[in-house]
Amino acid sequence: MKGRHALSFVAEDELAKVSRVMAEGRELRYESAIVHRDGTRIPVEFIVRTLEREGKRLRMTIVRDIRDRLAAQARIHHLAHHDSLTHLLNRAAFMEQLQSTLQLASLHGEPLALLFIDLDNFKRVNDSLGHLEGDKVLSTVADRLRACLRASDLVGRFGGDEFVVLLKEVGSRDDVLVVLEDLLGVVEVPLSADGRALSVTPSIGVAMYPEHGRSAPELIQHADTAMYLAKSRGRANYQFFEPALAANAYADLVLESELTQALERDEFVLYFQPQVSARDGSLMGAEALLRWQHPQRGLLGPDAFIDVAERHRLMLPLGEWVMRSAAAQARDWHGRGVASVPIAVNLSRMQFHLDGFADTVARVLSELKVPGNWLELELTERMLMDEIATAPATLAALRSLGLSVSVDDFGTGYTSLAHLTQLPLDKLKIDQSFVAKLPSDKGAAAITRAIIQMAAGLGLHVSAEGVRNAAQWDQLAGWGCEELQGEMIGAPMAAADFEAWLAQRS
Repeated sequence: MKGRHALSFVAEDELAKVSRVMAEGRELRYESAIVHRDGTRIPVEFIVRTLEREGKRLRMTIVRDIRDRLAAQARIHHLAHHDSLTHLLNRAAFMEQLQSTLQLASLHGEPLALLFIDLDNFKRVNDSLGHLEGDKVLSTVADRLRACLRASDLVGRFGGDEFVVLLKEVGSRDDVLVVLEDLLGVVEVPLSADGRALSVTPSIGVAMYPEHGRSAPELIQHADTAMYLAKSRGRANYQFFEPALAANAYADLVLESELTQALERDEFVLYFQPQVSARDGSLMGAEALLRWQHPQRGLLGPDAFIDVAERHRLMLPLGEWVMRSAAAQARDWHGRGVASVPIAVNLSRMQFHLDGFADTVARVLSELKVPGNWLELELTERMLMDEIATAPATLAALRSLGLSVSVDDFGTGYTSLAHLTQLPLDKLKIDQSFVAKLPSDKGAAAITRAIIQMAAGLGLHVSAEGVRNAAQWDQLAGWGCEELQGEMIGAPMAAADFEAWLAQRS
């Protein structure tokens, strides 16, 4: 080092700054860079002081290597702005960059596209394979998203199985469609999880800037709304935002608030539809059907509000209300000798999916002092197949309480016959779409008769919904169907009307 000027060690792009500090004689601490003898750059901190010695003014510089410190700062910065699992931008960092990108796009008139991506039925992956395998799936999906996009595009993880993508330099929707098709293609390619091939599919909602919004929150909200529409239309689907969706989302918000108030104000009522023996018409049961006595709109059927209740998790308190009310009604009818038959309650997917659902049912029965055999629980084929890993244990726990379990709308789903033999069930209810075509439609007749014969072979009771005339009754009874329900027997009616109907029949 002897004979070399101090500035000869300084990186070329730092020379002006270091020379200025030397010339001004300032005492300070500042960051710069020096050059190693092999030519590599070393970030350093200079701590500069001025000394007096024997009348001479001297400069002393302490040189500190700050490579480790800068690496640690970079790591901290990365952790603050990126998701620890997927290393994509986290929600806060994505929103910050989205906002700055929108400001530039506003100045230059550049169109953008925001994509909101949600993995279909991802909870089933966690439930069946465990969260560690679920994390591997998320990491793989993140890698595929990153590889599918350009370096200029932004991609982040919003949380759980939700991802967001900002596409820049999009000239039209056609450009976005190309990316959407690529994303659908790469995400649903089978991946390895727990030693087996597994496919996951995305539902994608798209909001265009400035067509569908000019602010970051507005674009996120509209892309999210479009994603839910895509999810409702089946797996591996995408949808662009439309203004009508915003109106529907607002209507959902209002209805959600009204539903919450309706639970507090006790505005819901149960109607009951009789179920009778196909052999002699005697009463065998009653199905409890939910109605909402809306203060302005009058009596509403479930089609008017169930979807909103499901989306906003109101189905859990609402479903428990139905079960409690049905159990209380069964207790009342048994106690007064009005109808000593079980009352059937329709389960929602959310209820059946709930951990410890059987414990909730047991608590309701215990609190109301109602035996389990006074209730029957109805669930759909799709619910069974969506929860096929846990369904047998849940069904067994429910039946151990004395409840019977029936499969509603049978014949319209996709129940595997192999699964049907393994599930602890009591009854199959033939969907009314088949019954409505009897007795003239040969296809409906063949399917209906096959279901009845299969149920008999499996030792299950069988019931038919939607019976409207005597010809349907006779045909179903002749094939061995045990129980009937429909308009010919009795429409859904309030509890008092049900009692009057019973009195009239007797």
